[in-house]
Amino acid sequence: MPLPDPDRLPSAGQVFNNPDGFAMAFSDAWESFERQQPGHGLDCEAKFALVMQSLAEHPFLQEEPQQAEQLARFRIRLLNY
Repeated sequence: MPLPDPDRLPSAGQVFNNPDGFAMAFSDAWESFERQQPGHGLDCEAKFALVMQSLAEHPFLQEEPQQAEQLARFRIRLLNY
C-alpha cells in the first residue's frame, strides 16, 4: 500500500469538526504538553484538565462537550498516556 502524498494531506492547523478531528487535536495537544513541560509532575487528571482547556476553541468540543470528553478519555486509555 503506498504512503499518502504529503502534498494532499490537510494542512497543519486545519480543524475538523468531527470526532476524528478532535481525537487528532487531543493527541497533538497531549504530546505537545509533554514536549513543552517535561517532568511536569502533574497527575493524569490535572494534565487532562489543562489539555482540554487548551482545546476549548475546538468546534467539536464546543458542540459536543460530553462526547469530546469521552473520546479524550478513551484516547488516554488506548494510547497509554
